[in-house]
Amino acid sequence: MMYTAHITVMPLKELLDPQGKAVMGGLGNLGLSQIKDVRIGKHITLQVEADSPEAAKAVATEAAQKVLANAVMEYFEVVIA
Repeated sequence: MMYTAHITVMPLKELLDPQGKAVMGGLGNLGLSQIKDVRIGKHITLQVEADSPEAAKAVATEAAQKVLANAVMEYFEVVIA
């Protein structure tokens, strides 16, 4: 069966996010001062052929650990739809 894996990769909360800070500055310049923090990450969608949602999640998690996320600077979350 085919499953869709949604992987969200974000910078670790302990690390600075220069891209997020740049966007934050731009939003402030546009008068959107209500926004107090911006963090920029990645959203990756995989089509995974597997026997069960659990097996699909295991494959997507392995892909994220090995290729899609840098464990030193990022964390990730896998959701199977």
